[in-house]
Amino acid sequence: MILISALGTAWLTIMLWQNGWGQSGMANQVVIRSGGKIFSNVSLSRDQVIAVPGPLGITQVAIKNLQARIASDPSPRQYCVQQGWLKLAGEIALCLPNQVSVELSGGKSSYDSLNY
Repeated sequence: MILISALGTAWLTIMLWQNGWGQSGMANQVVIRSGGKIFSNVSLSRDQVIAVPGPLGITQVAIKNLQARIASDPSPRQYCVQQGWLKLAGEIALCLPNQVSVELSGGKSSYDSLNY
């Protein structure tokens, strides 16, 4: 009975995980904002580096292997650069001093709303 219960639990876990519980969809686009306005909407399918102007200078957004990240930024603490590669829909990197943000969209987000 214990073996059947363990196998049933394992099967249910695998089935529910594959059907989307606990997992985010892969993103297919990058929304880049500067100063609160959309600067660019770019596909993740093409590797490139995009220069985004901000009040402190230029922020470099890198897109590679269906992932995006802020490669360099003139902000003093570099929190957005340290965040690393974003790959799932709904992930965001914010460079607040330079007023630049990178958000991945498309696919299924892991949450339905976000509050600050």
